[in-house]
Amino acid sequence: MRVDQCLPDFAKHDAIGNHVLRVRDALCDAGYDSDIWADRIDERLAGESKRYEDFAKDGPDTVLIYHLSTDSTMTRWLEDRDRAGTRVISYYHNISPSKYFRRWEPRIARRLDEAREQLVKLAPVTSLALAASSFNRDELVDAGYGSVIVAPLLVDLTPFDQLGQDSSVNNPSARERAGSRWLFVGRIAPNKCQHDVVAAFAVYRRLIDPDATLTLVGGPSSYRYLQAVRRLIVELGLEGSVRQLDNVAFPQLLEEYRRADVLVCLSEHEGFCVPLLEAMAAGVPVVAFRAAAVPETVGDAAVLVDDKDPLHVAHAVDDLLRDPDHRMKMIARGRSRAGQFRLSETSHQLVSEVNRWLRAESLASR
Repeated sequence: MRVDQCLPDFAKHDAIGNHVLRVRDALCDAGYDSDIWADRIDERLAGESKRYEDFAKDGPDTVLIYHLSTDSTMTRWLEDRDRAGTRVISYYHNISPSKYFRRWEPRIARRLDEAREQLVKLAPVTSLALAASSFNRDELVDAGYGSVIVAPLLVDLTPFDQLGQDSSVNNPSARERAGSRWLFVGRIAPNKCQHDVVAAFAVYRRLIDPDATLTLVGGPSSYRYLQAVRRLIVELGLEGSVRQLDNVAFPQLLEEYRRADVLVCLSEHEGFCVPLLEAMAAGVPVVAFRAAAVPETVGDAAVLVDDKDPLHVAHAVDDLLRDPDHRMKMIARGRSRAGQFRLSETSHQLVSEVNRWLRAESLASR
């Protein structure tokens, strides 16, 4: 039995790309033959995958897991696979609503609308639907998918967990530094609302901590939005206190978590949000906007705000950092919550769902 995977974009240091590699490892460990097929392949991953046009393993003994997150010419190809007898599992990572990109990147907005249309087209082709969160599951149900099972992203939090065991992370007084250190990790994209983080940070510096700093880590999905965020930083007089780092090497990412006092996430649309888990595992408390899949991902292990007014967010961060007992309680909750996403457990959960479905399919065909 083969359980292969396919996806439009196979990128290195990408949450979906990392997930795909770990799913393959879990499937191979479970005794399945498993390859990765993609449309656009990062040259650094050329040895890990093959061009999807070269796929020639159709039949009832092959299952394809398609990772759904964007528009792709693979939709028609998957319909052909279904007609050839290959069973398709759709794993939904989420598609950002086009409304966030329409004013910034009309071309991207059109692609996102096309992706939503393809999402609906794939419902009849899909034999089993998996979703990274309950939020994603509900979107699949609305799009016409039948039985949908929540199977979390496979994330290796070991390096972050080791970082969180460092006492200097959990005890700010153990390191010399001036001012609180805010951190946001994620693509520079309109739905992630870095402009709201910058606005709240400006109020925080003016009213609470004039020595505070903010680091934004992540490459841009929209260069127009990135330029707008940079202009806002200048207009608010924050040039010397805000750093914007493009996609960074993994050791530097760990260093940014090590230095941070708080992760502030005011994103309005997340299908899961891996940086929330990374921060919690690393012992960095989280203040986040209550939207989309964020509450589900963090559970009771973050300070959730319902109002993104800059003053409200600034005071939420201050309340967290000013009270050592509250801060340590949130750190402990965060590490406990991150522990629920141990790779060994999530890998077992995903493979178990595939096994259960295959057994049911086998019984139904007798």
